Amino acid sequence: MSLAGTTVLKLSGVSKSFPPATRALVSADLELRTGEVHALLGENGAGKSTLSQIMAGLLSPDAGEMFLHGQRYAPPSRKDAERMGIRIVLQELNLIPSLTVAESIFFDRLPHRFGFIRRKELNAQALPLLREVGLGSVDPETRVGDLGVGRQQLVELATGLSSRCDVLILDEPTAALTDEEAELLFTHIRQLRSAGVAIVYISHRMSEIARIADRVTVLRDGQVVATREAAGLPLEEIIKLMVGRELTRTAIRNASPSKADVALKVTGLRAEPAVREVSFELYRGEIFGFAGLMGSGRTETLRAIFGADPKQSGDIYLNGSDEPANIRSPRDAVRHGIALLTEDRKGQGLLLPWSVKQNITLTAMPHTATGWIDAHRERDAAARLSKDLGVRCASVEQPVRELSGGNQQKVVIAKWLNRDCDVLLFDEPTRGIDIGAKFEIYRLLTDLAARGKAIIVVSSELPELLAICDRIAVLSAGVLVQTFTHEEFDPDAIMTAALRHHVSPRGAENTRTRVSP
Repeated sequence: MSLAGTTVLKLSGVSKSFPPATRALVSADLELRTGEVHALLGENGAGKSTLSQIMAGLLSPDAGEMFLHGQRYAPPSRKDAERMGIRIVLQELNLIPSLTVAESIFFDRLPHRFGFIRRKELNAQALPLLREVGLGSVDPETRVGDLGVGRQQLVELATGLSSRCDVLILDEPTAALTDEEAELLFTHIRQLRSAGVAIVYISHRMSEIARIADRVTVLRDGQVVATREAAGLPLEEIIKLMVGRELTRTAIRNASPSKADVALKVTGLRAEPAVREVSFELYRGEIFGFAGLMGSGRTETLRAIFGADPKQSGDIYLNGSDEPANIRSPRDAVRHGIALLTEDRKGQGLLLPWSVKQNITLTAMPHTATGWIDAHRERDAAARLSKDLGVRCASVEQPVRELSGGNQQKVVIAKWLNRDCDVLLFDEPTRGIDIGAKFEIYRLLTDLAARGKAIIVVSSELPELLAICDRIAVLSAGVLVQTFTHEEFDPDAIMTAALRHHVSPRGAENTRTRVSP
């Protein structure tokens, strides 16, 4: 690790509240030094994003002071902060789908002449940045909306790296990246650190913190509880600082679902181009994992089962029936008791301006005899499910956008439980949530399985699947190639199976999975 230099940005007593009574930050102190990677850690809702957005000019503090190079610093906007040398790359994508990749990177400083964009110059400027973040094969003229989420995240990173800065804030930068893409990012972070840039790094992936951080600041309930040197700091101590208690980190599943009780059977499923041949059985009370590399067809398989994407062939059977279910749309799937919890909970799983109550009861609103929504039953159902799932909110009337990521995920689950769906399809259920909330989701999945729910989990984190699943099916290039029972779990064997159809004579291609906890 590089030696930290002089103080570049200092925050003293910074506080921020949101109506009606949410204290996001309470008298927070932070000091950033030149040439260091400073990790901000904490559970969802601890105040990390609020603190970083205040530094980047996206929010104004209610109290406290900031100093940049020893001078009072109070940027009225993000653009002003960038002009003063502080840039942020947010976890939530901030791209316009209709723009090209090059236009997105240089959105606020497009080269032009006589009012016309100088395309050749623009694309030439974008190419080296794209190469730096692992997108060298992407045409700068490609529309951002035609890229997948992972590549869109890399475009955001290229934007953040497109001009010289003194402080670079990265909020969950690897959440949608492959291991190879993450390695390129880490290399660039080290180069920036060597050049004297102060880097604020927010991540829930503890293995990343151990690799690249010089110092660590932990927030809990809006307060800074500790700042420590990262070298030699035990993971157990970090977790205890984050959650205020010790977590039992044990494998969760030891159940043996009955193979006689088939909840879902899929035969010969094909939904080109991503899904080519998928067949399996899912039992009641089982957590069934889908492992594979990016591009293996895991998400697309869930979407085809749910009727969100059209399938060319294959049958879906429910509850041991000999007659295939007619599922041509999500409406059909829900009617048959199937729920899909998408990986993009904010964009596809929730109505963020609506309340917790409205989101939970959206799929099965209680009505009076005259057809009006029964407000009392609606509130009672939302309150009951919120309590059962441990949703932390001021009340069920609170807008769901104000909740932490883990609590938002619980609201999505509650929505489908309110509908009483028996087959639950989870796509990356713990992406972007902190370690404490992850274990809460794991326990929740286990409880649902114990109640007889049949669950499929897609995850890019193999240790997660190994911990919570009864069986793991491996997809490779759209083909389900092998299924491992709990007794057969072997990370090396699972990875070998995942590579089966992703290897060409010239070597491995598209090796996109994450195996770090």
